Amino acid sequence: MRPFVPFLAWRHVRRRGLQSVITTLGVAVGVTVLITALSLTNGFIDELITSTLRATPHVTLQPYLIGDRLPHDEALRQDLAAQAGVVAVAPFISGQALIARRASASLGISARQGFAQLIGIDPEHHAEVLDLPEIAAARSALEAEGGVVLGASLAAQLGVLPGDTVMLRELGGRTMSLEVSDTFRVGNELIDAVTAYAELGVVQGYLEAEGEIGGYHVRVREPSAAAEIGERLGGAFGLLPTSWERLFGNLISQLQLQKAVISVVTFLIVLVAAMGIANVMVLTVAEKTRDIAILRALGASSRQVLAVFTLEGFALGAAGTALGVLLALGVTTYFRVQPYPLPGDLYFITQLPVVVEAWDVAWVCSVSLATSVVASLVPARRAARLRPAELLR
Repeated sequence: MRPFVPFLAWRHVRRRGLQSVITTLGVAVGVTVLITALSLTNGFIDELITSTLRATPHVTLQPYLIGDRLPHDEALRQDLAAQAGVVAVAPFISGQALIARRASASLGISARQGFAQLIGIDPEHHAEVLDLPEIAAARSALEAEGGVVLGASLAAQLGVLPGDTVMLRELGGRTMSLEVSDTFRVGNELIDAVTAYAELGVVQGYLEAEGEIGGYHVRVREPSAAAEIGERLGGAFGLLPTSWERLFGNLISQLQLQKAVISVVTFLIVLVAAMGIANVMVLTVAEKTRDIAILRALGASSRQVLAVFTLEGFALGAAGTALGVLLALGVTTYFRVQPYPLPGDLYFITQLPVVVEAWDVAWVCSVSLATSVVASLVPARRAARLRPAELLR
């Protein structure tokens, strides 16, 4: 003999087949939208961090006073590189400059200019600090020919290609011509649109700072521990540490807040679907009032009646949740294969990747099931409180 509670719950679901299907689809749509939105937000945050870290040192060590410089000390660099948790250290010097492409009347080329953050690097050591193969590939050109490696968006803005010549004009009035050795793209327009790398000695001469550096770029083994390692290095060597998390902390915090807001908004879709479950349950209770009275008269307890309708709501919610997860995985797989393009000058990255986290799927499923059960409790309690004697009189 079939168990009484699940048998009766299944009969009720089948009895209102169309409404049950529509209710299940409502829950599925809510779960799909919620998981997809969270996955896209996760991908946005992860891609932003990953692309940023390609051209951003994990830790930057500088003098405490703004504008001060340090002597170029190889022994100090080696001491820093020998510290626990440190992978590589490279000296740098930086300055702001206007960068321009010269006009050529014979070729019909007009002049273009833009703003650049000029960073002087040691190509040998910076190839270990930054995840930019272009730095290593252009090492000989940077060292021997006084070349410059431009962010791809900056190069496109100027209309230059490798082999072309650009003019740098420092805010103090100094000028210098460099040959474009290569371009790079990390996918973060905050970097691609303004960064220019040149050899350390070239920039030192340009800034009239021979034998001086602005500080050290440090790569650590675990980027998540950059702030802690930076504080330790700064305290030990008397330098001001700045971690990548501090540089981009506000942006990441805003994205996390955005994820929370998206979660709340899309959860409302699940809540509306749960109201559909409550509607189906109320109609079922109203329709089955006489049948419930007969069951109670035949010996069914109020707890059993409560369990029947609660299980019915759970079944509808579970079916919708399972279908929603499958649909969400399908949608996210599509976006993983075919990322949605973004305007890089507006969103900092050029495409929207997807990262599905098990924790997000777990809590979405839990919330969906809990909401479905709670929505079924009110009509289920009403059914359990019906008095058979009064109904059959």
